[in-house]
Amino acid sequence: QVQLVESGGGLVQAGGSLRLSCAVSARTFNTYIIAWFRQAPGKEREFVAGSGWRGDSTYYVDSVKGRFTISRDNAENTYYLQMNSLKPEDTAVYYCAAAQRMTVVTYRTVYDYWGQGTQVTVSS
Repeated sequence: QVQLVESGGGLVQAGGSLRLSCAVSARTFNTYIIAWFRQAPGKEREFVAGSGWRGDSTYYVDSVKGRFTISRDNAENTYYLQMNSLKPEDTAVYYCAAAQRMTVVTYRTVYDYWGQGTQVTVSS
């Protein structure tokens, strides 16, 4: 069983930064991938970024490349999504998710475990 708890959302002006956290509780996690999705009002939940369980083998959608970065704190078993140069179109509820896979995939249905979501609002 895997549990994911997110934190770190909030309100920020365009051009600002936020760091989201995803704390992972699991007996073993070395066969999982971790991903961040987001869902804006009236839109589908979309993949944003993902990595292997070590925080390596990262993959980002084009719209966030160069602005968002995934990392991992080994000691705390926590993953982070550092978001810089935020834009109003980044406004959404952000979710972390995990799947027992060896490579990152972008399909939402693959992910078995989800956090509760955290709101990110970017004002113009």
